[in-house]
Amino acid sequence: MHNTIEPKVTLVGAGSGDPDLLTLKGVKALAEANVVLYDALANEEIMNHAPKNALKIFVGKRIGAHEYSQDQINQLIVDNALTYGNVVRLKGGDPFIFGRGSEEIDYAESFGIPTFVVPGISSAIAVPAYQGISLTKRGVSESFWVITGTTSDRNLSNDVALAAQSSATVVILMGMSKLSQIVSLFQKESKGKTPVAIIQNGTTPQEKVGVGTINTIQQVVAENKLSSPAIIVIGEVVKESNKLNGFYEEFLSKESV
Repeated sequence: MHNTIEPKVTLVGAGSGDPDLLTLKGVKALAEANVVLYDALANEEIMNHAPKNALKIFVGKRIGAHEYSQDQINQLIVDNALTYGNVVRLKGGDPFIFGRGSEEIDYAESFGIPTFVVPGISSAIAVPAYQGISLTKRGVSESFWVITGTTSDRNLSNDVALAAQSSATVVILMGMSKLSQIVSLFQKESKGKTPVAIIQNGTTPQEKVGVGTINTIQQVVAENKLSSPAIIVIGEVVKESNKLNGFYEEFLSKESV
């Protein structure tokens, strides 16, 4: 009997690291997968939601060790959908926030394969929230920028200089290697005393946090040995956090002496 394969591709955002931040829709999508193509997830426990007999292929990228190029991943998505049917492409955070998800969807669509997207909880929002940092707050911050620290040509995004001129909260992903440039841009705007939090491996048990100001944050990073993957949060809302405000009270009392 001829069994017709019905190809389908679902992009699923795995959330920011805490496996409980995967959405119910994401859980359901994984449960129906014939194939899962997954990134270097902060927590591979999420893979337990896929059927035991599903084909699981690691296509993740780690700094300096790319398992597959983006073109190869696109082709793998299509090949597996046409061969096995239901493919889930599992990506950390949200697939459309610096995740190149739209490229993968466009490629699958060009073969006439039906595609679906399950949004994920982005680390840009979840990681600050776990530290009590509200990216917007009445009377403190009316908006926030989410910027990639490193563009495709390995440079710092020009948007950082624009964000430094605004009163918005600034969240920078993939920016640790550019921290000194980021600090310089904010100092140029006389923002040396603006609070900063750097959160490494946010929402996971390996989480590490360093807090300071634009003027002190590089020293804080060195003292606490903070490194990637980390999120940089810049703005007055950082010192409004009930978890972090003790540090700033101490810091301000030292400054006023």
